[in-house]
Amino acid sequence: MSNPIGRQDNDTLKTLFGRDKPVIGVVHLMPLPGAPRYDDEGVEAIYERGLSDARAYLSGGCDAVIVENHGDVPFAKPDDIGHETSAHMAVVADRIRRELGRPIGINVLANASIPALAIASASSASFIRVNQWANAYIANEGIVEGESARAMRYRAHLRARGIRIFADAHVKHGAHAIVADRPVEEQVKDLVFFDADVVIATGQRTGHAADLGYIRMIKEAGSLPTLVGSGVTHDNANDILSVADGVIIASALKYDGVWWNAVEPDRVKRFIAGLGR
Repeated sequence: MSNPIGRQDNDTLKTLFGRDKPVIGVVHLMPLPGAPRYDDEGVEAIYERGLSDARAYLSGGCDAVIVENHGDVPFAKPDDIGHETSAHMAVVADRIRRELGRPIGINVLANASIPALAIASASSASFIRVNQWANAYIANEGIVEGESARAMRYRAHLRARGIRIFADAHVKHGAHAIVADRPVEEQVKDLVFFDADVVIATGQRTGHAADLGYIRMIKEAGSLPTLVGSGVTHDNANDILSVADGVIIASALKYDGVWWNAVEPDRVKRFIAGLGR
């Protein structure tokens, strides 16, 4: 009888994206209805901006995009996120997938795996990103706990086992004092044990690069495909990809290198050209 434990697929990235070393762009959505910074100008502008950024990433050579509610600052904890967030994200994600026909992922901030899975199911997204999959840490939102137990049961309830889990290790924007007595390597192994498909290594904040030794440590600890999810630039991408299995990028491909600006198509093309692929 086959062993049901440890069934992670080390070919996840190739299966989803059709290539090794994928480049995934992040579509930072404008503030959605219900968020403090939503300006009440209507949702079509939000959808069109999301589509425009996705077009720029994918036409420039990126392999996929993650749709993220990064405009909804300050971020709410998972149980405080309204249904309106899921509804509007599902619409824009579905429009992106239908028009561009490429893999998409969903990340609902902060750490909202249940809404992310619902959105992914509704929009036929291929994966979700969850910033704290196991253990816990202190973030701007307060204590953020691992979502794996709830999320995996909910995914089974949706009959959506094909939606892959991309889980951050020792995620940025937080303090990990709660688990400081456990080495990062052990925390990465927890992601594997709790059925993540891909591990994401980050720096300390958005736009901050992790050093190569740290990335290598996470990759070797986890035995899963490992992406770098912050601080990737034109200058360091090839060095990072010499260690990591792919990258998630946003700020460096925006106008003026600022995350809330629109994606600059020429920056995307130059970045991809610089990878020599």
